Amino acid sequence: MTAGIDPAASPSGTGCQECEEAGGWWVHLRRCAQCGHVGCCDSSPSQHATAHFRATGHPVVQSFEPGEDWFWDYDRSVGVEGPRLADPQSRPEDQTVPGPAGRVPDDWRDHVH
Repeated sequence: MTAGIDPAASPSGTGCQECEEAGGWWVHLRRCAQCGHVGCCDSSPSQHATAHFRATGHPVVQSFEPGEDWFWDYDRSVGVEGPRLADPQSRPEDQTVPGPAGRVPDDWRDHVH
C-alpha cells in the first residue's frame, strides 16, 4: 500500500460528511484516499476535506467528481499518482454542482473561496 492510500477504503457517502450533518452545501468533493472520508473542497465555504487532513494527518485525497481521477498530497502540496480506489469512484452524476440541490443559496458565488 502506498503511504496515505488504502485502495480498499470505501467512500463515506455521496456528499461531504460534515455538510450533510450540518445541512450545509459544497462546490466540489474530495475523498480521503486513506479512510474514504468525503469532504468538500477548498473552494467550498467549509473546506472540510482540508480540515479532515489537519485533524487526522491523512495526507492524500482524490477528486470525487465524475470523470476526474487525480490525487493531491497535502503534506507535499503536489499532485501524486495513485491506484484505483474502491467504488464508487465519484458522487452521483445527477448531483448538482454546487450541491446538493435545495441547500445551495442563490448568492453561492459570494461564499466560495
